[in-house]
Amino acid sequence: MTAREKLLALSVAVLWGLNFPATAYALQHYPPMLAAALRFTLLAIPTLLFVPRPQIKLRWLIGTGIGLGVLQFAFLYVAMVAGMPAGLASVVLQSSAPFTVLLAGIFLHERLSRQQLIGVLIAVAGLSVIAWHRAQAAALLPVLLTLCGGLGWAIGNICSRQAKAPKPIQLTFWMSLIPPLPMLGLSLLFEGPHRIGQALGTALTPAALPANLGMLYIVVCASILGYGIWNSLMARHPSSQVAPWSMLVPVVGVLSSWLAFDEVPAWAELLGGCLVVGGVLYASLRLRRRADPISAPVRTP
Repeated sequence: MTAREKLLALSVAVLWGLNFPATAYALQHYPPMLAAALRFTLLAIPTLLFVPRPQIKLRWLIGTGIGLGVLQFAFLYVAMVAGMPAGLASVVLQSSAPFTVLLAGIFLHERLSRQQLIGVLIAVAGLSVIAWHRAQAAALLPVLLTLCGGLGWAIGNICSRQAKAPKPIQLTFWMSLIPPLPMLGLSLLFEGPHRIGQALGTALTPAALPANLGMLYIVVCASILGYGIWNSLMARHPSSQVAPWSMLVPVVGVLSSWLAFDEVPAWAELLGGCLVVGGVLYASLRLRRRADPISAPVRTP
């Protein structure tokens, strides 16, 4: 990778890390299920207009959309509304990596190497430290919800792997067609027509401007621009050179949330976060040195 391409990879990590405080702003106005429905609806429109349909089986497209879209963001957004700090969410969501490794071993019968197992155990230890610290402050539920989001991401990873899309970027965007209707249904069921109408009815007021800018950032910067750069780099270089840059995402997520919301993580959360990121990186580097039997987790637009 040239110096310019390394800067581009770093820019993607920054774009994706800033996605977490942007989401926090969006959730200040829109209820979580409705926010997820709007996010994917805004992505689905340009997808239908400009992105060719991936040549894969429909069941894997639906499975990827349910895992990466519905399950991941239903749990993540509810967790953030329930009190999960944006920076910490960017760390705990990395649980998708060990979940993916374990699910691939169970359902795809992929052998778990010794180094993968060590990396998973390190990441689990980090998550345990974070959960223990949060339990002391009676704030364990948001962590558990975020872990469920990581599990949903892992389920989507397994489905996307089974899809074997010739052009993964097409699958990445076409899966955005799956979540809008289920998320709208969940919003109607749990948030109610009154809350939905109130959020949409006041969407153009000055008070909703930060939330709208956050939503715009999620769709345009983190999704379309971020994935455009990322996939171009992945197309030109081995994944072992590109994928490790994604480990900077939680670093940017924590720092940007500290600047935006004055979220100062406790020492236990910093220690747990370092263990999570270190464990994921330790396991994933081994995967790509060996024939890449378990690919890096798919990022969601």
